Amino acid sequence: MWWVIASEIVIFGGILASYIMHRLAHDAFAQQAAHTNTWIGAFNTFVLLTSSLSAVLAHQAADAGDGKKAARYLLYTIGGGAVFLCVKAVEWTIEISSGYTIASNTFWSFYYTAAGVHASHVIAGMVLMAYIAKDAASNRELQRVEYVGLYWHFVDIVWIFLFPLLYIAK
Repeated sequence: MWWVIASEIVIFGGILASYIMHRLAHDAFAQQAAHTNTWIGAFNTFVLLTSSLSAVLAHQAADAGDGKKAARYLLYTIGGGAVFLCVKAVEWTIEISSGYTIASNTFWSFYYTAAGVHASHVIAGMVLMAYIAKDAASNRELQRVEYVGLYWHFVDIVWIFLFPLLYIAK
């Protein structure tokens, strides 16, 4: 799992580093970034951090040998991921209908790329959790709950970097 996370750090590190370097070199970024909705980004941050809490509770339940409880908490975490993606879909619908598309300018290209790659990792985490929750409910392979929790926390940490870069630093 640590090798997977390390490779993901390289992917997101490259995206974030290129975003930061480009932003520092182009003053127009601030003007282009002014159109992101900070409240939507803040709400999604709250949703992801709350879902991380349920991932921690799933891990605690798995450590205690309570697979059914661990599975239930994993399903709560999946629910948090689903809320995050639904809010992101509404946000993108509003932005695209307002003319802020991936081709609008460099900021929006970075925005949709970074947020889109992150969203794909949220989806991957949800799929993995569903698979692991199925086994956990039968008290099988409970150590996997910790592994998927580590992955989910990584996805949250990436968002903690994306949120201020895309929504606050205007």
